[in-house]
Amino acid sequence: MNTEETLQAVPASDVRTASKDMLQKQLYAIFTQPTRGLQPVFAGIQEHLKFQVSLEREGILFAAGPMWTDDEESWEGDGLVVVRASSRQAAIEIAERDPMHKSGARTFSVRPWMINEGSTTVRLDFSSQSFEIL
Repeated sequence: MNTEETLQAVPASDVRTASKDMLQKQLYAIFTQPTRGLQPVFAGIQEHLKFQVSLEREGILFAAGPMWTDDEESWEGDGLVVVRASSRQAAIEIAERDPMHKSGARTFSVRPWMINEGSTTVRLDFSSQSFEIL
């Protein structure tokens, strides 16, 4: 490769090798967007949230929630759902089960996402029986 070339992509195996001592937990990010404005989204929000909670209880859902506008002042209907799945195709099948996608209120795309770095801290206070995610 000459110095004028810009590297655009590398094989996933090269990334795995470079980060071999890290977590390398494979998850799948489902990016979801409204198709016909927010009215159909709000019409189906309760069924969607019920579905999300069922995924959480089954141990499939890693994290999910709305994606604010860049100024953090409003919501245009975009969301992110991160799931545990055996493959991208399995993640697509999970997304297809979402009532929002089944109704056509939202569309989605799925990207594989490998977690290497980060941490989770939970404070649990026994006396007050409360917790806080830090």
